[in-house]
Amino acid sequence: MPFMTPTIVVATGNKGKLAEIQSVAQSAGLDYTFRAIFDLLPDWEPPLEDGDTFEVNAGIKARAGYTALGLPTLADDSGLVVDALDGRPGVYSSSFGGVEGDDVRNNTKLLEELSKIEDFSARGARFLSTLVLVGLDSLLPHAPNYLVAAGSCEGTIAYHAAGDKGFGYDPLFMPAATLGRTMAQLDMQEKNAISHRGHALEDLMTQLGKL
Repeated sequence: MPFMTPTIVVATGNKGKLAEIQSVAQSAGLDYTFRAIFDLLPDWEPPLEDGDTFEVNAGIKARAGYTALGLPTLADDSGLVVDALDGRPGVYSSSFGGVEGDDVRNNTKLLEELSKIEDFSARGARFLSTLVLVGLDSLLPHAPNYLVAAGSCEGTIAYHAAGDKGFGYDPLFMPAATLGRTMAQLDMQEKNAISHRGHALEDLMTQLGKL
């Protein structure tokens, strides 16, 4: 499956994630094309993510994508860790509300669980992201087969949702760096500069730039 520029498959159907990856790669000046796996293999069935850490789950997806297409595959596993909930939802962030990938249910569940915590300072949380890239050695013979990068973003859970530019828990997460705005109220450039995935991508792009 030849491409004009070096191509890395992204094992996701989330257009928001793909847009972030493309934006950060462009800003880093790297000559890679990132393609969603479903654009190349519409019938791809994502594997069961049954790991207990973000890295394990990202690795499961990346290896499955690489096996299916034979192209370097990047996968992300990320989630929200809330102090008052003893780290939940964590690796179960995407199904926290009972239905996989249902942002409305997830956000509703989060607000319900924090409804009795009125002290804003007690609603601390952080987004964590881990990226795993598998099979880069098939594109660059001197590159490692397995790369991992990670990033985080500290913040607080708001009392109400605000903003329409993000996805997932973005409308409820207020990064410490944005003076009262939620992640969903930031434009792409602002978000990439502070987000957990943005930091993880910067880490990844730095590693790619050295190869």
